[in-house]
Amino acid sequence: MIKKKSVIMILFFGIMFLVMVAVSKKITQKVQNDGENHTPRKFGASYMTMNNQYFEALDDSIEEVITSNGDVLITRDPAQSQEKQNEQIEDMIEQGVCAIFLSPVDWKGVTPALKKCREAGIPVFNVDSYVYDSEYVEFSILSDNYDAGVQIAKDMMKKKKEAKILIINHENINSTALRVQGFLDTIEGHEEYQVVEHKKITMELEIAMELTNEVIDSGVEFDVVFGGNDPTALGALAALQYKRVEDEILIYGIDGSPDGKNMIKRGFLEGSTAQFPIEIGNQAAESAYRYLEGEEVEQNIIVPVKLITAENLIEYDIAGWQ
Repeated sequence: MIKKKSVIMILFFGIMFLVMVAVSKKITQKVQNDGENHTPRKFGASYMTMNNQYFEALDDSIEEVITSNGDVLITRDPAQSQEKQNEQIEDMIEQGVCAIFLSPVDWKGVTPALKKCREAGIPVFNVDSYVYDSEYVEFSILSDNYDAGVQIAKDMMKKKKEAKILIINHENINSTALRVQGFLDTIEGHEEYQVVEHKKITMELEIAMELTNEVIDSGVEFDVVFGGNDPTALGALAALQYKRVEDEILIYGIDGSPDGKNMIKRGFLEGSTAQFPIEIGNQAAESAYRYLEGEEVEQNIIVPVKLITAENLIEYDIAGWQ
């Protein structure tokens, strides 16, 4: 009886050993096969400029998702040149990217590059600012740019009974055009709020400073500055300080950048409508992978914005984007 039990136990443990070995081999083989089958895919990214904290945060957020999937992100900086951006997109096509994340310099001027992506079978994912020919992109994800301007106008109207307004933005960048439109629509019908100067050629700090200097030198009086983004607002601020203008002027930007929030804290900026590039980047990258897996993705994702002023600054991370 004892021998019989011993034989049964030996057979039982022997079978269990063989099962464990077989399972182990299958797991090892699967891991090896997965590793062998996963050749890192190359994604491309081109934003209107990398001379902006916002696009740095957006790119870092997208890259984090892509690298976590074992893939690679190639980022190019067109430095506000649509011609250069189109050339960089063509170069990405030649490098064999599987998809491109795009924030266009000129929402119409980028169309030739979009057509070449379509011909090459490379999907384009639109981030931050719309392209004019939306049929060439698979989805768009961006901030509620129109509401960004609305929120600034409402804050200004609460704080000033009348105003002479200087606006600086870039007319070929759809995101800033929407911001300005939201602002203008909100003050429409209120004659006490007048736009005395509207410069439509920049989103860069240095150029915004030069333009503001020109307006000051021309003798045009203004007591509110609406900047299309934070660098533009900071450029206007730099000009006012350089010219030693001591009048009380409300300066607004859009981004909610660390630099912008720091200037709000110090009392130099009145407010900045916060965008959330980390959230936009995460959603864009995750949606891109779902698209490449053949899943349906939402075509137009709008991320809400929030106006930051001295009154609610404590709710935000001054050094970051939250």
